[in-house]
Amino acid sequence: MLLRTRLIVSFSIATAAVLAACGGGEQRQVIQNKGSDTLVNVAQAWAEAYQGVKPDVVVAVSGGGSGTGIAALINGTVDIANTSRAMKDKEIKLARDSGQDPVQHIVGFDALVVYMHPDNPMDSISIEQLAEIYGEDGTYTKWTDLGVKVPGCQDQTIVVVSRQNNSGTYAYFRGTVLGKGDFKLGTRDMHGSKDVVDLVEHTPCAIGYSGLAYTTDHVKLACIALKTGGDCTNPSVASASDGSYVIARPLFMYTDGEPTGFVGEYLSWIKSEAGQCIILKKGYAPATEVSCG
Repeated sequence: MLLRTRLIVSFSIATAAVLAACGGGEQRQVIQNKGSDTLVNVAQAWAEAYQGVKPDVVVAVSGGGSGTGIAALINGTVDIANTSRAMKDKEIKLARDSGQDPVQHIVGFDALVVYMHPDNPMDSISIEQLAEIYGEDGTYTKWTDLGVKVPGCQDQTIVVVSRQNNSGTYAYFRGTVLGKGDFKLGTRDMHGSKDVVDLVEHTPCAIGYSGLAYTTDHVKLACIALKTGGDCTNPSVASASDGSYVIARPLFMYTDGEPTGFVGEYLSWIKSEAGQCIILKKGYAPATEVSCG
């Protein structure tokens, strides 16, 4: 387990600034929290709100992707790893070989949204069609292959927007949509969730996937069907909660063993109604039923 209490000077400048604001050169309990880009905004919101609950505990949050958080957990350099996918068996083995004991905590649910430009006439798309667009053996390269013509997309070539391969969102989309297949060459792999949505917003030919919390009024959210021509379900907090949305997923935090002390208290607060109302406000489905004012 990591040393739970550290001097201010042991951490980044940003963390040190927070600590200094909390009271000069006093020691503070610091929780290192790293990982999923999908979860980074809500993790920061949790950290900020928890300052009002426990002023002597500082939560240092950073993103970088689920793979980054998992690697840090394996190396023993974080207290909590945020991930938008479950750890793989080989990652768990690596962690245990390194003396860590990963314990999984579900902290919410997310609808993985397929975003299109608002001028795109398609309102729904199926998992089968997504596999044809994204898969290495897929045959769809133009929007006309799907029976539509997108205004502003000159040659109708689909701009396929994806995430980098250290992303849990990338891994979950690949497993759910492509199965054992791989992405086709030529996808535009974006570093962050927001970057995907921004590119789709400004590119009529584009299609991309990202978390529900990154939705804006300037992109279209596709209704997703399992089979082409079948009934589709819109992405929402409700459809992510009840599992009716085809590509809904749990969101995780991992710790080294069952958390105790102030790390355990922090995770208990995240799972409480106070913490779960924050994740709901950020656009995700809470892990438990809550009543938020």
